[in-house]
Amino acid sequence: MAIPIIEQSALGGDFEGLAQGSEVSFFLERIEREGAGPRLHRHPYSETFVIRSGAARFTVGDEQVVASGGQILVVPALVPHRFAVVGSEVYEAIHIHASERFITEWLE
Repeated sequence: MAIPIIEQSALGGDFEGLAQGSEVSFFLERIEREGAGPRLHRHPYSETFVIRSGAARFTVGDEQVVASGGQILVVPALVPHRFAVVGSEVYEAIHIHASERFITEWLE
């Protein structure tokens, strides 16, 4: 059996597990503009944010928290969430979806 090695540059930032024989999916996020981020949404599985640098204000359900480089945030399945970058440092993170494919319900 040959172990596949996938070049990150070939992914364009998105890794959907189904196409690669994996049970998880992820994308590499890089946002350079303060205030930028996705609108409110949810997934039928948990999403884990591994924040490498920068900071973002996360709204998860009815709560808000600022998470920054070196921290990990887990959003449970079906909980509406969004985030917006805060500060001038570039936000870089790995967003891990506990699913072999991306499933997103946009709520706004």
